[in-house]
Amino acid sequence: MNNINWYPGHMKKTRELIQQNLKLVDAVIEVIDARIPLSSRNPIIDELIKGKPQLIVLNKSDLADGSVSKEWENYFRQKGIRAFSMNCMSGLGIKNLFRILESMSEEKNRDRFMQKPFRLMIVGVPNVGKSSLINRMTGKKSAQTGDRPGVTKGKQWLKLKNNMQLLDTPGILWPKFEDPKVGLDLAFCGCIKDEVLDVPTLAMELIGILAENYPQMLKERYKLEETAETPLENMESIAVKRGCILPGKRIDYERIGRIVLDEFRGGKIGRITLENPGQSK
Repeated sequence: MNNINWYPGHMKKTRELIQQNLKLVDAVIEVIDARIPLSSRNPIIDELIKGKPQLIVLNKSDLADGSVSKEWENYFRQKGIRAFSMNCMSGLGIKNLFRILESMSEEKNRDRFMQKPFRLMIVGVPNVGKSSLINRMTGKKSAQTGDRPGVTKGKQWLKLKNNMQLLDTPGILWPKFEDPKVGLDLAFCGCIKDEVLDVPTLAMELIGILAENYPQMLKERYKLEETAETPLENMESIAVKRGCILPGKRIDYERIGRIVLDEFRGGKIGRITLENPGQSK
């Protein structure tokens, strides 16, 4: 994903790098995709942190189902982890983030005679918005976007307000590839490049999920009177509505597949979440 070929050596190196950096920080911000909170996180971070204060940011909240995002926030809070929704691109929620971090900093420094900088690092799987959050927190383009595992250049601390500092290099976690659903969810949300995917099949899978969980949004977006019994029938009806027809009245599955995926990723079908806390084990 994102041209990363994860293999055991990469995973080991990445794990060691995160463990090294964790020794330097007071708290960890984990960024996940609000549309796929399970698929966009690797629970190994819970093991690596081992009791260090943690905050989960459900990013891309503008694209997710708001009511389900609230359920996810409660789910993580019940596990003792602070969690809230935000949009790292627009900055929606950034003030709330700093309020929480300032509270955590005060807790950390309460019994200290000398106030030390409150140091933070950001972690997450590729393409969930880690660099965007770093840039939003610092108010400038401090982090390079794009994820590559492995050793990074010398560590730099970025100054934030109220005596806080942020490690400039986010920790990159690998996705849980052994679960096929994870791969699908990441592909739906554009975290895996479409060039390596079967776009028509992927779009048909997505249409099937939307017809089951968000049928009204699907009908309204594509002017369907009713949803059909199969994802293929729905896809073909959408293709006809959008004029994705080849000579000989054949369906242009590639074209309609790209349209549906692009419109889902852009939030044009509606605010949709593909996972709910009830699916979590």
